[in-house]
Amino acid sequence: MPGGTVKAEQISDVCTFHGEGPYWDPRRGELLLVDMMEGDVLVRHDDGTFDRHDVHPRLAGVIRGRASGGYVVGVERGFVFADDAFSTLEQGPEAFGDPGVRMNDGGCDLTGRFLCGSMGWEGGFGAGSLYSLGRDHAVSTVLTGITVSNGLHFSPSGDTAFFSDTPTGRIDALGYDVGSGRFTDRRTFAVVEPALGVPDGMAIDAEGGIWTALYGGGAIARYDAAGRLSEHIPLPVTNVTACAFGGKDLRTLFITTTQENIPEGSEPAAGALYAVETGIAGAPLPMFEG
Repeated sequence: MPGGTVKAEQISDVCTFHGEGPYWDPRRGELLLVDMMEGDVLVRHDDGTFDRHDVHPRLAGVIRGRASGGYVVGVERGFVFADDAFSTLEQGPEAFGDPGVRMNDGGCDLTGRFLCGSMGWEGGFGAGSLYSLGRDHAVSTVLTGITVSNGLHFSPSGDTAFFSDTPTGRIDALGYDVGSGRFTDRRTFAVVEPALGVPDGMAIDAEGGIWTALYGGGAIARYDAAGRLSEHIPLPVTNVTACAFGGKDLRTLFITTTQENIPEGSEPAAGALYAVETGIAGAPLPMFEG
């Protein structure tokens, strides 16, 4: 198995119960992440301290910067807008009304749409969908029949989206029409061997490689642009949830973890934040233009 030369370092104490959605904000030069089931956004400062901001009473899934300033957050059934300091919150549109379904993960396309995927609270098969929040704040459904929606990163050209429906054990590549914001086709990009865990949140690098958290597998894996496993980086916790490139040159991969589904006290570092110096720069992420 590839790997062995790159090591993950724990860079915080336990800071979340269910850490997810890391996002490097190039404007402030800081990492943001969510403590999902607390409905909180955390901002990590250079000195390693965190500010915690409550944005929703039940759930905060994924965050992106707004080109006009502030942030958009995918929350339980829709979206919330926050200013730079998280002192003012504005309720955005609701994507769906089903109380048995919640948002999970997402990202922006190259034109600034914010695409967010959902899943059933109980993980029901096919209960989730993928929604697109337009620049005019209109919400449309662009993919259905998803069980656990994870990832969503676009190729540098913007015409391919990378996405995982976690229980399938695959990372898929979806053809994407940038003009219409619709998917055109779908193929398997990489298959995650069951012994490695299942694909969770992901990041994309400047070479077209996909780095995925391996939930249940205690590691991060990189698949190169051809879908071949090229890196396997173990962590000292079982449930690794997501990753994002950051730092001044986008060569630090920040990694979130969770205490979810871990027997109490058995993994004292679960819920901490980790980092890896990858040697490969991450691809810059588009912001929400609405």
